[in-house]
Amino acid sequence: MNGKKPEDLRSARWFAPDDLRSFGHRSRMMQLGYSEEDFKNKPVIGVLNTWSELNTCHSHFKERVQDVKRGVLQAGGFPVEMPSLSVDESFTKPTSMLYRNLLAMETEEMIRSHPLDGVVLMGGCDKTTPGLVMGAISAGVPMIYLPAGPMLRGNYAGKILGSGSDAWKYWDERRAGNVSDAEWTGIQGGIARSAGTCMTMGTASTMTAIADAMGLTLPGASSIPAVDAGHQRMGAGCGRRIVEMVWEDLTPEKIITDAACRNAAVVAMATGCSTNAVVHLIAMARRAGVDLTLNDLDALGRITPLIANVRPAGKDYLMEDFYYAGGLRALMKQLGDRLDLSALTVTGKSMGENLEGAVVYNHDVIRPLDNPVYAEGSLAVLRGNLCPDGAVIKPAACDPKFYVHQGPALVFDSYPEMKAAIDDENLDVGPDHVLVLRNAGPLGGPGFPEWGMLPIPRALIKQGHRDMLRLSDARMSGTSYGACILHVAPESYVGGPLALLRTGDIVRLNLPERRLDMLVDEEEIARRRAAWVPPRPRFERGYGYMFARHVTQADKGCDFDFLQSDFGRPAGEPDIF
Repeated sequence: MNGKKPEDLRSARWFAPDDLRSFGHRSRMMQLGYSEEDFKNKPVIGVLNTWSELNTCHSHFKERVQDVKRGVLQAGGFPVEMPSLSVDESFTKPTSMLYRNLLAMETEEMIRSHPLDGVVLMGGCDKTTPGLVMGAISAGVPMIYLPAGPMLRGNYAGKILGSGSDAWKYWDERRAGNVSDAEWTGIQGGIARSAGTCMTMGTASTMTAIADAMGLTLPGASSIPAVDAGHQRMGAGCGRRIVEMVWEDLTPEKIITDAACRNAAVVAMATGCSTNAVVHLIAMARRAGVDLTLNDLDALGRITPLIANVRPAGKDYLMEDFYYAGGLRALMKQLGDRLDLSALTVTGKSMGENLEGAVVYNHDVIRPLDNPVYAEGSLAVLRGNLCPDGAVIKPAACDPKFYVHQGPALVFDSYPEMKAAIDDENLDVGPDHVLVLRNAGPLGGPGFPEWGMLPIPRALIKQGHRDMLRLSDARMSGTSYGACILHVAPESYVGGPLALLRTGDIVRLNLPERRLDMLVDEEEIARRRAAWVPPRPRFERGYGYMFARHVTQADKGCDFDFLQSDFGRPAGEPDIF
């Protein structure tokens, strides 16, 4: 117990005073079946649970929340489960990214408006990690993150299957006529066979690793498979620890510092992270007042070797193998002084103390620094006349022959237009073409959907081609791979240069120089800009209307401008009368 006394608890404002309002609060707690002894003078812990019957990644959370509550009770706290927006990647359309900021808003306001002294954030599926963390940062109470954990590795016909990555792979083979209906059904049933997030190093595992490296989880929690008994123990551990954090007054602002954000970025690069790490990490950092930029991430990527041999950037292994090889603690131990080991974490100890005793058990899964999967980090940031505010590519997950490439653009203004064309076996396209999809960014998508891994045209698939340079202002799934340039900013929908590109224009990528350009002279670009007509707004009412007026561009993290820490003074505690 240490710095705080029962009368200092935030929840005491609701329950302690001898007045009519507090009488009402205590009375309603008794209506719920609780005696004053259950909650009085105890930290009230909100357990924000993103379970739903359609969120496959969190299907075990209905049981796991009981483990968290057990831990809270063991430590002398009072747990209350708070259902939270379950933004799953599988079923939420057009994209769960459209609702990340809504989850952040809900989290912040749920915490602020209720008698909660601390919170356990239960998330894992892609956008739930940044959404929950962003909201909790802004709310400012002690918080700890409980990652859902990856599912078990997939299996079909004696072959190991990886989430997403093998779906794309076998879909191309099916389009080429190499996979039968029976085989396709078998792959469909074998690729996801337990609760948990994608077991490749997709966006879910990337973001939970980032939360872990930022010091927001129990050490190594992000690596534990969802259905491992250790995950239940970790859940109870989160419950016990958050009670201690309340008494210690260990708030997010003390943990999420420049050093913590840099640690998270270094670890992301070393794990072969999803390209989505860029937009989410920038948004999380800025909520905490840390001005993390694309240039910062690119600079770290140039000096951080990729050492997690986990698909899709790695070749042979999945998250279950990563856990058995020592997990994230072992990888961070391997990184050594590339990390700021003095950074404070939710344990109340430094990152260095948390890593004591970590061991790598398989040096092919977690590589030594002198034998990396890829010499530089997972991601690279491009600039040029097509992307003056930046674009992102994942060099480790594409064929090196595309690192320097020049070819004619084949431009599509919508996904349906692109889909119809690539399925046409008579499409006039060659392997040197650059497929371009625009109007797929934060406003154009709408919501910044994961459309960026454009399908290879059927005509090229049948010729044996499985990759080509692709360019869009969309995102792509972290389980995806290939020569895909993403997050082009400003997006085409708001008049970014991508809106001015035409079929037949030559596009040039020079990855070593971090350049992406259309070889069109400035006078012609100016003529096209003068003729450009803004598209009709996607939304005319509702949440989408608000989203369209306040979302920032990809290079700024796609947060709402009014939610960032520099927009205005904090809302403060609610009045209670």
